[in-house]
Amino acid sequence: MSRLGKRPVAVPKEVKIEQKGGIIYVQGPKGKLERKLSGRLIIEIKDNELTVKRNVDTKEDRALHGLYRALIFNMIKGVSEGYKKELEIQGVGFRAQVQGKTLNLQVGYSHPVNFPIPDDVKIEAPKQNLIVISGIDKEKVGEIAAEIRAVRPPEPYKGKGIRYAGEYIKRKVGKAQATTK
Repeated sequence: MSRLGKRPVAVPKEVKIEQKGGIIYVQGPKGKLERKLSGRLIIEIKDNELTVKRNVDTKEDRALHGLYRALIFNMIKGVSEGYKKELEIQGVGFRAQVQGKTLNLQVGYSHPVNFPIPDDVKIEAPKQNLIVISGIDKEKVGEIAAEIRAVRPPEPYKGKGIRYAGEYIKRKVGKAQATTK
C-alpha cells in the first residue's frame, strides 16, 4: 500500500470539502478550489479527517493513490494558509515593478518585459530586486514563478538574472589571461 496515500489528511475546521460527480470542491477562508478525481479512487471524510482509498491494487492505481492524496492535501493547505514564492533579481540596473495588472521587468534587454498577472495569483514587488508571488493554488504559483524566472535565468559567470530566493547558483571561472613569454 502507498505510504503517503494511506495517511489521513487533517481538515481544519474552517475548510469545507464536498464531492459531487467525480469532482472535489475545497472551500476555505482564502478561496475555493476544485479538481476532477479519478474514478478509481474513493474519498472518505470522517471526524475532520479525509482518507483516500483505492478499489484495485494495480501499479497505476497505487501511483494515483499517493498523487491524489498529495493534491488534496495541497488544496486544503492552499485555501487555509496559501502559498508564496519569492524571486530575487540580481544585476546592475535590473529591476521589477507592478503596474496595474502587469509586472514590468527590466532585466538587461533593450526593452522592458511586461508579464501579465493572472486573476487568481497576486504578484508584488516590495523592493526593486524582489518579486513575491502568492495564491491558493500551489501549481499555479509555482508555474508563474517558473515563467518569470525563465525571462532571464541566472547565468553561471556573474550570477546575473532572476532566481528563486535562496537558490544556489554554481559559479564558473571565466577565461584565463593569456601569458606572454
